[in-house]
Amino acid sequence: MEKWRSHVRGELFNRDCLQKDPFSGVLVSLSRLEEKLDLRDKLFDSLQPCVERHDGCAVNDDLSIKRQLALRESEHDRIKLRDRVSDLTAALYLKEAELQYCHSQVVRFRNEALVLCREMASLKTSMDDYQYSLEMQSKELMSHKQELAALRNGLSTVQQEKEELLSRWMKEKRLEAKRVNRANQKQERRHHFCPEAQPLHPDDGEQDLKCEPSVMKS
Repeated sequence: MEKWRSHVRGELFNRDCLQKDPFSGVLVSLSRLEEKLDLRDKLFDSLQPCVERHDGCAVNDDLSIKRQLALRESEHDRIKLRDRVSDLTAALYLKEAELQYCHSQVVRFRNEALVLCREMASLKTSMDDYQYSLEMQSKELMSHKQELAALRNGLSTVQQEKEELLSRWMKEKRLEAKRVNRANQKQERRHHFCPEAQPLHPDDGEQDLKCEPSVMKS
């Protein structure tokens, strides 16, 4: 709906332009003639008393009226030209002020562009430095990851060795406990059959365990 309205509005505007353009010069001439007619009417109104007083010299009066009319018209044209010159001078001063303002804006924008170019160059240099630093840090990170992986492998190996040593230590403790228990049992049997016998030292039970193979392996 809006497209249809805009289309009709555009067509009406084109029609008005086409109808007014051929008569634009005629309208301007008509406006000038109306101004002259008003000026002559005012002149005749101002000169009417003089004409009534001098009815005898009609030729001279007509000539005087024509001269005054021409003088008034020339004065009117001069006033219009003066106003036109004044308007054009004011427009010229305004255009010069606008031109100076545009020139100052161009200079300001040029200086801003130079500053932005310098900042861009500085930022590009900083970006190159950051990229180099990032590459170096990436390499350091890779080396740290490799070191961490090696440390983890070493830690797992150490934990495995620790577990093996702990199991061996537990086996030795169990064997030692068995040896102590056997020694205590022998001492109890001996004390039972021979109360006056001296108690056996725990190391004496080792003689009975010599036949057993040692669990420890270096």
